[in-house]
Amino acid sequence: MMLELLKKVLKPVAPSGLEEPVAAVIREEVAPYVDSIETDALGNLICVKNGTEANPEKIMLSAHMDHIGYIVTGIEKEGFLRVTNVGGISPTMSLTRHVSFPNGVQGVVVSEVSKDTAMKDLFVDIGAQDKADAETMVQIGDVCVYANDCFQLGANRVASPAMDDRAACALLIRFLQTATKQTIIAVFSVQEEVGCRGAKVASFAKAPDKGIAIDVTAWGDTPGTKQPDIKLGEGIAVKVMDHGSISNPDLREALLAAGAQAGVKTQREVLPFGGTDASAMQTSRGGIPVCTLSIPCRYVHSACEVVDLRDVEGGVALLKKYFEA
Repeated sequence: MMLELLKKVLKPVAPSGLEEPVAAVIREEVAPYVDSIETDALGNLICVKNGTEANPEKIMLSAHMDHIGYIVTGIEKEGFLRVTNVGGISPTMSLTRHVSFPNGVQGVVVSEVSKDTAMKDLFVDIGAQDKADAETMVQIGDVCVYANDCFQLGANRVASPAMDDRAACALLIRFLQTATKQTIIAVFSVQEEVGCRGAKVASFAKAPDKGIAIDVTAWGDTPGTKQPDIKLGEGIAVKVMDHGSISNPDLREALLAAGAQAGVKTQREVLPFGGTDASAMQTSRGGIPVCTLSIPCRYVHSACEVVDLRDVEGGVALLKKYFEA
């Protein structure tokens, strides 16, 4: 079931630059279905599934493994940790949130009393008695993330930290279990949240003919939120444009057509901010045609990102149909 797979890939603590724990889970899931697996110098997990045609196209599908977090920049004499962001963290959405370090240390993000909460006001309480005690638990440079807390909302929706982009990792894992005529270069990329670095080096090294990023996108279906015009449960979104890339029109329309042929809902996405691994793939080498498939996600970059499982399953069906052509 998609829910059980999603829970597996959501569980590891794997912030940007420290993605190996989730890579280990993904490696185990995809090993029976691909022809080769490698980990490159940056930490990308690259899984190749050979096409069945004589001269198959090479198509790169990229879903990032990393998760936004907080890095320790200093330790106060009282034992509180000063932090700054790794990726797009909202200070106001951080207050009194439970966080976890890779070594198992737990903490709470708190702010100094301030009219306008900013990153400089945040600190993490790990229950230390003083600086010396804190230094037995963490060091400067350690990174924590929102603690794992995956739960269902109604019949089809699931909330958790790290849905961005583990929901897409689950989608890509499930797709790799099918046969295709084309050669699939499935990249579970690293360091997307700090500049799409993993996809940049992987697309250069593998030189695909086309690239499809799989990521989440913002929502427009809650009170007071109308843009982007994206709704949970209304299907996987096919991106037209975001701040990082403009999708190739032919590839975009082919993906929309595949969704129609597969009988799944799709949405057209125009996002006036943000970006995905498509931005790195698009400008690799001499440039390649790219598009992004986006899973609608409420409350992106929060401790409770919400997706609809029907949109994720629809994305799998769309890709299956596209790669049958």
